[in-house]
Amino acid sequence: MRLRRCLAAAALALAAVAAAAQGYPPVKARLQPVRVTDRAWYVQGDPGVASAANEGFNSNAGFIVTDEGVVVIDALGTPSLGHALLEAIRSVTPKPVRRVIVTHYHADHFYGLKPFKDAGAEVWAHHGALDYLTNGEAERRRAQRSRDLFPWVDAGTALVRADRWLEGDASFTLGGVRFEVQHFGPAHSPEDLVVVLPQEGVVFSGDILFTGRIPFVGEADSKAWLARIGRLIDLRPRLMVTGHGEVSRDPGKDLALTRDYLTFLRAEMGKAVADFVPFEEAYRRTDWSRYSSLPAFEAANRVNAYGTYLLLERESLGK
Repeated sequence: MRLRRCLAAAALALAAVAAAAQGYPPVKARLQPVRVTDRAWYVQGDPGVASAANEGFNSNAGFIVTDEGVVVIDALGTPSLGHALLEAIRSVTPKPVRRVIVTHYHADHFYGLKPFKDAGAEVWAHHGALDYLTNGEAERRRAQRSRDLFPWVDAGTALVRADRWLEGDASFTLGGVRFEVQHFGPAHSPEDLVVVLPQEGVVFSGDILFTGRIPFVGEADSKAWLARIGRLIDLRPRLMVTGHGEVSRDPGKDLALTRDYLTFLRAEMGKAVADFVPFEEAYRRTDWSRYSSLPAFEAANRVNAYGTYLLLERESLGK
C-alpha cells in the first residue's frame, strides 16, 4: 500500500513537471478516469461552479478507447486541466487521441483544447459556436475567467477553434466503434452536441443534463431545452455521461431534475411577467426551498431566474 502511494505521488510529481515544461501552471486536482463500459471512460469535476478553489475543474470530460485511437468528449476548463486530462488518458492507453468533440463552446468545456491540438488531435464542434467566438462574448468571458482563475487562465489563453464545424448531425466509425453526433441545440447553448455510442449503450449529453446540482441556464432557450430533454429520454440509453455530475445510470429519472427545475423557472417567472411583477419582487416572492440545498444554487439560481424572466418577456411579445 505504501509503495502504491509513493508511486502515485511520483506520477503526480512527474505530471506537474511535464505541465510546467509545457507552460501550463500545474494543478492539484486529481483527474481520476472512471470506467463506464469496456471502452468508455470519464473524469468528473467538482459539483459547484468554476473557482480558484477547484482550479476550474467543475465539468466532466469523457473519452472512448478504440482499436485505432482515442476520441475525447470535451476538454475541460483550462489548458492545465486539458493537459492533465491528456495525461490521465495516457495512464489508461498509449493510443493517440485522434479527435476531440466539443459539445458546446462554454469556457468550462473547451479551454483545455490546446494540449490536444498540440498533440495532433482534430477538433469537431457545431458551427453555432462561431457567433460566440466572433461577437465579443468569448473575449469578455476570457477576461472574467482570467480574474477568477488566474494563473490557469489569463489574457493569453488560446480560444481554440474547431477544425471541422458541423452544421447538423454526423457519424463516423473509428477502430470498430460507431459514433453518432447529434445536434440538440438550441437548448443549453446554440450548439449542444450529443454523442451516442449505440454499441456501448452510452450517451454523452453535454450540459443538456446536469446530475446532482442546479443547471446553469443563463440566457438559454429553456423552452427548446425542455423539448430536447424529451428527445434524450427517447434515446433510452443504458448510461448517460453528463456535462456535470456523476454518470447517470437511470437517465429517465435523472433528467427529471433538470426538466422539473426548468419547468419551475418558466412557471414562476412566466406568472410574474404575465402579472407585470418586477423581477426583484418576483424573485423575492418565489419559494426556492425545493432547490436551495443543491450545489451551485447560490451561484447560478438568480442568474437563471433573471435570464428566464427576460426570455419570457420576449416570448410574451412574440419575439
